[in-house]
Amino acid sequence: MTEVSATEIRRRGIPDATVARLPDYLRALTSMSGRGVVSTSSEALAAATGVGSAMVRKDLSFLGSHGVRGVGYDVTHLSVEIARALGLTRDWPVLIVGMGNLGRALAAYGGFAAGGFQLVALMDRDPAVVGQPVAGLVVSAMTALPALAAAPDTLGVITTPAHAAQEVCDALIAAGVTSILNFAAVTLNVPAGVDVRKVDVATELQILAFHKQQRSRAPQLAVAP
Repeated sequence: MTEVSATEIRRRGIPDATVARLPDYLRALTSMSGRGVVSTSSEALAAATGVGSAMVRKDLSFLGSHGVRGVGYDVTHLSVEIARALGLTRDWPVLIVGMGNLGRALAAYGGFAAGGFQLVALMDRDPAVVGQPVAGLVVSAMTALPALAAAPDTLGVITTPAHAAQEVCDALIAAGVTSILNFAAVTLNVPAGVDVRKVDVATELQILAFHKQQRSRAPQLAVAP
């Protein structure tokens, strides 16, 4: 198994669909490592992530990891390769804008540090909220955004109501933030060079409702008397 530099990974152009599955592989590998598993197979990773084994092998081939016939993949080595591909060999600063119920819940989420992210700031424009302690940080006013987002690699999270999200997005971009996770139920307009990931709980529930409805409408198999 050969190591691949971040530059090489970018040059190869890993498909978005593969990138979306890499965190699942890393989570499965971390669990395996915690149980003392030294090596694994594409079949085991497939079972742990719900992905076909052929897809697992194809995804990992983008990292230069092809496994060893009869042995499989070294769990530690593969974990490092995936972490490197995802940029998780360092901590990424994260700031959350919007200290409503969702924002506070995310601020209290204990998985940031374990995932390679450092929560550095919480922000809100409501004077009644600014200055309050939340999850060990003090909520800052939006006027502090340029200073708090000074690091060029800061990731922004929007947890405001939909009507305020675009304004917050514009402010983040103006402050130099080019990677944004949006929880607001609205599509954001951003210039080229800005990456936005949308988390829409309502949409996901609607998709689940669709599949549930389809299953309930499926013809029932006749039961022999």
